[in-house]
Amino acid sequence: MTTTINPFDLLQKVRRDSPVIHHLTNWVTIYDCAQIVKTLGASPVMAHAPEEVAGMTQIAAALVLNVGTLTYDFIEAMKIAAASANQKGIPVILDVCGAGATEWRDRKIFELLDQVKINVIKGNASEIARVSGAAIRTKGVDSTEVGAGLETLARTLSEARRATVVVTGEVDIVADDRGICRVRNGVPMMTRVVGTGCMAASVIGAFAAVEPDRRRAAASALACYGIAAELAAAQSLGPASFKDALFDCLSSLDQSTIERMQRIEM
Repeated sequence: MTTTINPFDLLQKVRRDSPVIHHLTNWVTIYDCAQIVKTLGASPVMAHAPEEVAGMTQIAAALVLNVGTLTYDFIEAMKIAAASANQKGIPVILDVCGAGATEWRDRKIFELLDQVKINVIKGNASEIARVSGAAIRTKGVDSTEVGAGLETLARTLSEARRATVVVTGEVDIVADDRGICRVRNGVPMMTRVVGTGCMAASVIGAFAAVEPDRRRAAASALACYGIAAELAAAQSLGPASFKDALFDCLSSLDQSTIERMQRIEM
C-alpha cells in the first residue's frame, strides 16, 4: 500500500532551513556529493582533517561518512567526527561503499559500527548483505548478486545495529524496527554514472537533518532523488547529459511533480 509520506514536505524543509551537512566522503565523488547537497538547498562542508572534524561536526545538522576511498587516517577521522555527532545528537549516515571487497575494509567498517552510533546504514545489495554477516564479495564498489531474502537481511541488520538500513537498487529498501518501505523511483541510467550511490547518501543526510524519523527521511530522500533521475533520463542522450540534467531536475522539483510521480510503498 502507498504510505502517507509526503516527500515534498521534507524537501521544503531542506530548502527553508539550509542545514549544514558535513561529509567525510569518497574522494572520487566528493564534488558530486557537495553539489547534490547544494542543489537541494542545503549547505555542504567537506572537512577531513582529524584536527578539525570534531569542531566542524558541531556546526552541522548531519554527518555523512563514505568509506569508498579508505585509509587508516581517514577512518580514524571518521570515528572522531562520528563521536562528535553522537555528542551533539545529530544523525550519522554511513555509506558502506565497497563492503565485501577486502577483509581490511570490512574490519574498518565494523570498527565504525561498533565504536560509534550510526543512525543510517546505506549500501547496495551486496554491501548490506556483507555488513549483515553474509559471506558476500563485491566487485570493487559494484553490487553482486545476493539472491532472495534481502529485506530480511536489512531488517536483521537494522535490529542488530538499532539503525535505519537503506539498500539501493532497482527497488530501494528502507528498513527499521517498524518495518519496510520500498521506493520504486529511479532509472537504470543511474547505474552508468559514477557517484550516484554516493550522492544518494548525501541526499539522505540532508533529509535526515530536518526529519528525526529516519525511515521517513530516507524514503523521502530516495523518492525525490529517483524522481529527478526519471525526469533527467527523459531529456538526456547518455550518462554525461543525464548527470547534468539530474542536478537541474532535482533543483526544480515541485509539489505537483513529486505527488504525481512518487512511488513509496509499505
